[in-house]
Amino acid sequence: MTQPSKSNPNKLVISSSKGDRLPSSDRTQDRSDDGDIAQTIIKKIHELKNLKDYPIRDLVQHAEKLGPALKQRRLETNQIRKFLDAVNQIKAELANKSFEEIEVEVVLLKPKLAYAAARQDAVKLLSQVISAAIDKVSSKDDFERLVQLMESIIAYHKAVEGK
Repeated sequence: MTQPSKSNPNKLVISSSKGDRLPSSDRTQDRSDDGDIAQTIIKKIHELKNLKDYPIRDLVQHAEKLGPALKQRRLETNQIRKFLDAVNQIKAELANKSFEEIEVEVVLLKPKLAYAAARQDAVKLLSQVISAAIDKVSSKDDFERLVQLMESIIAYHKAVEGK
């Protein structure tokens, strides 16, 4: 279990299942670190002309850090999956349509994220990152990079459960 530190509300202290506080060494995590990776990704995305220009190695490295940060905030895999399912539906449509025909659906993913973030605080980091990415989607290649970003984030988020 995690709970805010009494001395610093941005710090979380992990407790055992019996409620005993565990030693703070290696058990205290700063929530602001979670926001740092999100801001790093957003900054990188803003520097790009198009999302397809996001170097795949950087994307994977960023997802590797963001996935666990989302897990730390107690974002459940099924919540990310709901959004990924919406992305995959658009991806399936793109097989038979031009990007221009599905662009509206891509842009409308942003309000879905905003709604989810308003309902649950844990979604906010994901919403911020993916909204910035959606703003850079203007072609089929950009959309494919968005799909890769989502798939990478969910893979690393899910991998935390295996540790």
